[in-house]
Amino acid sequence: MNDYSADVQLAREGSTDAFARLYSTVYEDLYHIALYSLRNSHDAADAVSDTVMDAFCSIKKLRKPEKFRSWIMTILAVKIKQKQRSYFEPNDELNDNSPLSENFSFESVELREAVERLDNESKLLLSMSVLGGYSSDEISEVCGIRPSTVRSKLTRIKQKLRLELTPEL
Repeated sequence: MNDYSADVQLAREGSTDAFARLYSTVYEDLYHIALYSLRNSHDAADAVSDTVMDAFCSIKKLRKPEKFRSWIMTILAVKIKQKQRSYFEPNDELNDNSPLSENFSFESVELREAVERLDNESKLLLSMSVLGGYSSDEISEVCGIRPSTVRSKLTRIKQKLRLELTPEL
């Protein structure tokens, strides 16, 4: 676990360098979670950008510096949910042809399609666990659900994917 105390204090005082150091510890996780939750690189970049702006503007509200990582992930989760809701607005144009990532390979087609069929909450939980490496306690804190519920949901999600991807004999 990183100790963010010094940089959080400096960022609260207006240091952009300190905030940049904080951001550098989480930017990859932010983007990967957003990308796999939203399935669109432009929307993922927008969600991360909005998250960083909100975090920068409200860093003074962060009560416990050691919770910086879960705090910024909570902001990201809200931005992802907002973006997902906008997909269902009638005037919104969806880009169904965007790949999950720039490194897309044919071998992952089945997995990609199976993940796309998951509901939004399942995608978020799975991406935080698998891509971000977050524990059920950390995911629980971000999503506002009990750690045991996170673990059981992840087990069901993984079992569902396993069943979908295992060829029938």
